[in-house]
Amino acid sequence: MTSNLTANVLKCGAAMLPLLGLVAPVAEARERKADVAPYIEIQQVLVADLKDGSDVLTYTSVAAGIDSSIQTRNAEAQVNLRYERRFFYQDNLGDDDIITGIARGGVQIVPNVLSLEAGGIATRSRVDLRGEAPSNTVGNIDNVTQVYSVYAGPNLSTQVGGLDVNANYRVGYTKVESETTGALPPGQLPIDVFDDSVSHSASASVGQQPGDLPFGWAVGAGWEREDGGQLDQRYEGKYVRADVTVPVSSSLALVGGVGYEDIEISERDAVRDGNGVPIIGDDGRLVTDETSPRLLSYDQDGIIWDAGVLWRPSRRTSLEARVGQRYGSETYYGSFGYQPNQNTALNISVYDTVSGFGNLLNDNLANLGTSFSSTRNPLSGELNGCAFGATSSLCLNDVLQSAASSSFRARGVNGQLTYNTGGWNTGLGVGYARRRFFASQLGAVSAVDGLVDENYYANLSIGRELDIYSGFNANVYANLLDSGFANAPNVFGVGANAAYYRQILPRLQGTAAVGLDSYQQDGFDSELTASALLGLRYDF
Repeated sequence: MTSNLTANVLKCGAAMLPLLGLVAPVAEARERKADVAPYIEIQQVLVADLKDGSDVLTYTSVAAGIDSSIQTRNAEAQVNLRYERRFFYQDNLGDDDIITGIARGGVQIVPNVLSLEAGGIATRSRVDLRGEAPSNTVGNIDNVTQVYSVYAGPNLSTQVGGLDVNANYRVGYTKVESETTGALPPGQLPIDVFDDSVSHSASASVGQQPGDLPFGWAVGAGWEREDGGQLDQRYEGKYVRADVTVPVSSSLALVGGVGYEDIEISERDAVRDGNGVPIIGDDGRLVTDETSPRLLSYDQDGIIWDAGVLWRPSRRTSLEARVGQRYGSETYYGSFGYQPNQNTALNISVYDTVSGFGNLLNDNLANLGTSFSSTRNPLSGELNGCAFGATSSLCLNDVLQSAASSSFRARGVNGQLTYNTGGWNTGLGVGYARRRFFASQLGAVSAVDGLVDENYYANLSIGRELDIYSGFNANVYANLLDSGFANAPNVFGVGANAAYYRQILPRLQGTAAVGLDSYQQDGFDSELTASALLGLRYDF
């Protein structure tokens, strides 16, 4: 969950590991393997508000999806995609369409030299940290919106003489639908919601591993830009830097770098009425004044530096940790990976980046490998908060905690643990995310300038095959949300669900699931919802 600069700093160190004896030998070429499983489902669902026994909702769901994993000598991809149509029986509820999924893939155009990668996600995000925090998104729900994001781009990695040459480019698009925030505390005004953005990221570096010289070196440059549709917001960052890697032993190296960075974030004002009050459009967003001059909300340039260690005592353990100066203050980031065997993997990352909503979502996707497991809420069909892989994992809580339009500085820590043994499949994701927003004091969203929001979260997924015909999955989640607004309440959400699967006929599977979800928004009545489901699934 690093920025383009941070990711390339880590790559500069990682590229020098082979001659330090810190990495495993190159793996043999993958065997050709394809697993494509399209399916259809029909489900009957009941949702009951336990705080108000008279509020009971039933609906029928029809869904179609595909789970696929493809691995060949020069390509790999994984797709988990689902479309669902909900048919409600209540007169005050219209039928609902939901698309959810996550996909990552890559192809070697020139083996071990030039590759092309892509990714995409369709999921739900909270709109405002001060509002409701429903996890079972059924019926007339507030403060939840649909999010779509895709990216693609080439990567180059080759040698020219004794020099390592690396370059990459990525273009991405992110779209957030407009939804109401619902009830907010007295005196609290809704935030301006992200609309859409196009993001670009490019970098290049050249370097040399230790050998001819007693140390490794690399010089590189990069550029990032995100153009948002809302208030014509623009993020642009450029950097150049030089890095060195000094081997201390066969498993330890000292690393450091210095460079120059220039980041600028700007926006336009909103259209205002005769009293100077910003006008809100039919979609709930501020109306952009296209004739307004650009208003600067963040401008930081100057020398950046960092120093740290690379440690790899075995092929199963790796650590990189750095401390330095960036964004006008101290910065800390790094990663830790531990895979004692093929059934267990622990990944921890500490990140610090300045970004926008769309760019950070693309960064998260790009950091997820092409081999992962993603679970769904068995009652709503939507993706749970984390996807787990052997060498990389992804928890989206840091970016999907709210869909504010303004750019921000994001700092935090994520940890993911996967443990698969004896028929059990377990994934645990925990983390802390902190964002500090930037906005012009002369613009329509000046109230969020300097605002700091925080999110503490945990997601646990457990599954097991009971026999060749049946199995179960269970999920538990909890999150604590602090919006940072004065006099605004914290919001605490917690829930659990479980599902039992049974093969009835070849390719035909029956499902029974139950769930309990609750959230507490200070100053409002708490919510407690119970759900139950019966369904059939046919795999083609």
